[in-house]
Amino acid sequence: MNDSSWGTPPQTGSGYWGPTDQGPAQGALPAGPAYDAHNAQQTRPQPFVTDVPVHGGDQDAELGATRLSGPLFRDETTQARSRTGEVPQNPEPMSDAPQPAPQPQKKSAGRDLGAAIGVGVGLGAVIVASLFVVKAVFVGVIAVAVVVGLWELTKRLEERKGVKAPLVPLALGGAAMVISGYVRGAEGAWTAMALTALAVLVWRMTQPPEGYLKDVTAGVFAAFYVPFLATFVAMMLTADDGPWRVLTFLLLTVVSDTGAYAVGWRFGKHKLAPRISPGKTREGLLGAVAFAMVVGALCMQFLIDDGTWWQGLLLGLAVAASATLGDLGESMIKRDLGIKDMGTLLPGHGGIMDRLDSLLPTAPVVWLLLVVFVGS
Repeated sequence: MNDSSWGTPPQTGSGYWGPTDQGPAQGALPAGPAYDAHNAQQTRPQPFVTDVPVHGGDQDAELGATRLSGPLFRDETTQARSRTGEVPQNPEPMSDAPQPAPQPQKKSAGRDLGAAIGVGVGLGAVIVASLFVVKAVFVGVIAVAVVVGLWELTKRLEERKGVKAPLVPLALGGAAMVISGYVRGAEGAWTAMALTALAVLVWRMTQPPEGYLKDVTAGVFAAFYVPFLATFVAMMLTADDGPWRVLTFLLLTVVSDTGAYAVGWRFGKHKLAPRISPGKTREGLLGAVAFAMVVGALCMQFLIDDGTWWQGLLLGLAVAASATLGDLGESMIKRDLGIKDMGTLLPGHGGIMDRLDSLLPTAPVVWLLLVVFVGS
């Protein structure tokens, strides 16, 4: 312990405090053998006493001055004492007890699950009601979803990339594609697709030529990606058991997404495509396959005329693959655009396109396999 912690020695006395740097104090024993003997006696270990100042006199004045002019914060006091070597009056106790380990953070879903579930249930009720009441109403629901999806896609392209795909011919042609597919089948859908592409080319000619190629290319892509793929849902509806085929298609896609989310959130450790969608895992893909195959077997056995359970297993496997690829495809588009969601229309889900990403590429797969398995 530093001598300074013992207090300030008095200026006068009989030399009890020992010599100073300036020599013996006034009134101390003279230098020499007697002084050395006296000094040796005073350098023996002194008993430890607490550094409690005696109240009164100049000490209280010095203490008051210290309180007024000293450091204002604890850190400053600690630094000042470390420079002078003074031991703190009341040092903070050091505990050797082990500190409690930090609690692991719970996984977050990343979205408002309450809002997502509520919106999903509401949309499902509207779809099922229109599907089994009047087929034409459900075709109208598909057309509205296509138009809103095209609006979201073209708006994001213009905002993020400066690409101006003409929305008017796309919206009109997209609705016509869905209706033609329901009324005239695949032939009507292809014809409407060709006419929509031509309308995009002509409509864009009314504007300056700068950017013409990228604008019409984006327009043709949007026409194929959204309304043309959605036309296969309308074509499913034309069969005698059309509502059950569409319901099977919707159930398998939703179950695939749900299985991927549930299994991936709980057990996912190995990334599926980290550069495209970091949240997707291989374990989630296995969950999507398992859930979709089980539900596919049940749907083909009990909902589809002349269907068998093994066909449902193959159908579920195909749906899990196409839904995952469709999700990754839109994730690639959004990553290129630098956005998280295509829109904000559906709380907890994003936009319409964020719900159509798995459905659109899955529609032609389900339509084709059902035609192969049980006919049209």
